[in-house]
Amino acid sequence: MKTKKEDKKKKIENEEIEEEITNNEVELLGNRIKELENSLLRNQAELMNYKRRRDEEVSKMLKYANEDIIKQILPILDNFERAINMDDDNLEDEVSKFLSGFKMIYADLKNVLDKLEVKEINALNTKFDPTYHQAVLQEHDDTKEEGIILDVMQKGYTYKDKVIRPAMVKVNS
Repeated sequence: MKTKKEDKKKKIENEEIEEEITNNEVELLGNRIKELENSLLRNQAELMNYKRRRDEEVSKMLKYANEDIIKQILPILDNFERAINMDDDNLEDEVSKFLSGFKMIYADLKNVLDKLEVKEINALNTKFDPTYHQAVLQEHDDTKEEGIILDVMQKGYTYKDKVIRPAMVKVNS
């Protein structure tokens, strides 16, 4: 009879141990589920941030897609301006007739750049601003206040809201 009691007691002990193990497993599994849920939330947040950053980069790339070609066109525009400035008032000579064609090409080129939102930086007789101007020379002129731009050596341009070439200027010191 003692053995049946002992067997019953052992059986109860085994059931209690199994129940305890099961409770521990449930608790461990519950903790693991919470860890996985947190990891999933973090990964979803990282993915959303990645998509937002990528969309911003793509948007910026598309916004300034023409910047490189515009930078290559600006020296050509400068050369047209230099050629046009050589013109005198005598409209009968061959150079003036030739330069009238240059003026038409220059006007067309300026119109294209205007449509692309390329704007010339207004610099002459304005206060020097290192964001828009690059000082290459200094000169003293008593008639103007210090920091005023006396001469523009090379025009500067903005493309949309970005400076793509600062104006090279002579500043009053």
